[in-house]
Amino acid sequence: MKEEMKVNEKNTSDMGLASMTKNFAAYNLWANTQLIAWLRSKPAEKMEREVPSSFPTIKLTLHHILQVETFWLSVLKQEPIQLTQEEYTGTMEALYTNLMQQSKELASYVDGLTESEIRRNCHVETPWFNETKPLCEFVLQIMNHGTYHRGQIVTMGRNVGLTDAPMTDFNYYIFYGKSKA
Repeated sequence: MKEEMKVNEKNTSDMGLASMTKNFAAYNLWANTQLIAWLRSKPAEKMEREVPSSFPTIKLTLHHILQVETFWLSVLKQEPIQLTQEEYTGTMEALYTNLMQQSKELASYVDGLTESEIRRNCHVETPWFNETKPLCEFVLQIMNHGTYHRGQIVTMGRNVGLTDAPMTDFNYYIFYGKSKA
């Protein structure tokens, strides 16, 4: 067992920053795909039932994930940032489609980056902060943010009677989802 662990540790340490960052972006797409497939199979009215959380409904939480992914992709691409606080009024199906499209675009963009591009400094300026950090740190922020809110959605779902949520842990992706992604 110890020998096996050493091999696995070596494989992980040999993985470059670009590979790890791309893996996290692919994971985010996979996890959003699992979550949306689950939500699509549920009654749409449950997505608008209010539950105490960061956002009052599953629908608004999904919309927030979409807005944040859109914002950060603009940052990564160094494109003009459009900050919007407007309420989402579209259908659940349109929201699912838009989030999947955004997550695919984000994963594709990150997948196309070289090691040096992933390590390059990236500047972001908003009303809340003005920072320059390595691009990879912003990518990890996007993934961590999505994980946080997917967890909230699962808990919100339980509160409205949805008890069969998919497993979207990163380990589950590594063991079962990655080979199928």
